[in-house]
Amino acid sequence: MVDEVGVGPHPEPWPDDARLDPELLAGGDRRNVVDRYRYWLREAIVADLDGRRHPFHVAVENWEHDFNIGTVVRNANAFMAAGVHIVGRRRWNRRGAMVTDRYQHVAHHPDVADLVAWAATAGLAVVGIDNLPGSVPLESTALPERCVLVFGQEGPGLSHEVREAATMVCSIAQYGSTRSINAGVASGIAMHAWIRQHADPPPS
Repeated sequence: MVDEVGVGPHPEPWPDDARLDPELLAGGDRRNVVDRYRYWLREAIVADLDGRRHPFHVAVENWEHDFNIGTVVRNANAFMAAGVHIVGRRRWNRRGAMVTDRYQHVAHHPDVADLVAWAATAGLAVVGIDNLPGSVPLESTALPERCVLVFGQEGPGLSHEVREAATMVCSIAQYGSTRSINAGVASGIAMHAWIRQHADPPPS
């Protein structure tokens, strides 16, 4: 028998806390959230996360309905990216996000030029992640604290427009026979590289 995720109804009397959701208190909270957010309203969780988000963003190109985008969003939530930016097609498969998109700011840009213009206004360096000739190794490169990490479409990788706009392109060391890893995996590796350089330990 597999144990249920989460907690059941909260014992009465309920805590006097405006962040708590009466429906969850009454029926239990089976969401995929850490224990400190049990019974919290979704809006309250987002507000609390907004006070602690890191100053990096992630962007992913979406020209052909990339199925990795959900994983990128889930990773962005895990590593507290300030936002996720979908470039190209507006629609994307949310299944891989495992509902973390409810707690993450997700923006859309119709093309690379719009993303680059937004990054300039926000004071963010554009950092491409792809194993391309001339790229620098992610493992030994100092990432800007304020940046947007950009991942390409599965298959072709970063577009020419992103390569031209990027301050740098970082490669991820690989040791097997495959030419590349997918954007979902690459995003987790790159975000954790940023975390190791710039973030404090997570709250207990």
